[in-house]
Amino acid sequence: MNCSVEISMYPIDKKYKKHIIEFIKKLRLYTSIKVISNSMSTQVFGEFTDITSALNHEIQLAFKNKIPIVFNLKIINSDLSKIEEF
Repeated sequence: MNCSVEISMYPIDKKYKKHIIEFIKKLRLYTSIKVISNSMSTQVFGEFTDITSALNHEIQLAFKNKIPIVFNLKIINSDLSKIEEF
């Protein structure tokens, strides 16, 4: 099943940008998912199990940095990257 996930990451740290950029770069290494970022969030598109496996691994690694991080995820059971703009 294809899905789309919108991710917002909020590291509670003065160097928050570094943590966000590192997280996004790691997600882009997964060839089985499509990652699109903008200034407000990152969207991930692909097979549900591929996305959740990648997110599970990368979020767990981010939490090991021992700084407080808030993740906000929105998940829909459709590939919204294929919806035409209007």
